[in-house]
Amino acid sequence: MILSPAGRIRDRKGIEAATELANHWGLVVFYGNHLLSEEGSFAGSDKDRLEDLQKALDDMSIKAIWASRGGYGTVRIVDDLDFSKFAKSPKWIVGFSDITILHNKLNQLGYQSIHAHMPVTLELENPEQKQSIKSLHRALFGKKLEYRISKEENSREGIGSGQLVGGNLSIVYSMLGSDTNLKMKGKVLFLEEVGEALYHIDRMMISLKRAGYFEQCNGLIIGDFRIKENKGNPFGKTLEEIVLEATEGTNFPIVFDFPAGHVVDNRTLIIGSQVELDVGKKKSKIVFRN
Repeated sequence: MILSPAGRIRDRKGIEAATELANHWGLVVFYGNHLLSEEGSFAGSDKDRLEDLQKALDDMSIKAIWASRGGYGTVRIVDDLDFSKFAKSPKWIVGFSDITILHNKLNQLGYQSIHAHMPVTLELENPEQKQSIKSLHRALFGKKLEYRISKEENSREGIGSGQLVGGNLSIVYSMLGSDTNLKMKGKVLFLEEVGEALYHIDRMMISLKRAGYFEQCNGLIIGDFRIKENKGNPFGKTLEEIVLEATEGTNFPIVFDFPAGHVVDNRTLIIGSQVELDVGKKKSKIVFRN
């Protein structure tokens, strides 16, 4: 089922592309009743969006829930969701950005979810998306998932393993102090971001540090960060410097420039899966074990 738990859909081409792709994979597609609804910047009222998502969680015939887009709005309904029927028939929830809230919630409940392309980000004719779409297929259908990428010069060498958690930095930061705040002991943290200035990224990373995120962390994967320029008042530090300062005094491996997030080649990650992270002198390897 494709539905809209957050922002409204402004262009139906993404829904058409997602339907075409899912049908090509042999899947039958259903749509939320309020998929194309609009109320301000939201895809309908909180009640509308909650109704669609709850219906999909409860319906045992639905094997995956695909968020049409992110934006903002999922946090307004997450506390009213009932996962009792979902627990009897778990299913994939797929999306990223604002959908990080659902990834965090599912992680707290002990379930895995998929951080991947959403319909609005699909460009089926774009060759740059070939590998990311392939990785989504592999995750959905239970095939082996692993990545080998060239080591970025600032990446920190080492080997670590643990359950993969995280998503959009702003959303992870906004969950501090709530019941969807991540428990980081023995975890591998993934972070990505879009449209934030470096000083705000520094604020969020320092806040995670103060909350103890990096004290017992086993690894850090930094995905795509689309930085908002601030030419009038440059911050004076790079993204890599911000991350390394926030994690100073730790020794877990750190990967920079992993192709995931608000980027055309958005590789799929299974949140909640056990991963092995190996950052060598020339290559970084991420292997999903279960």
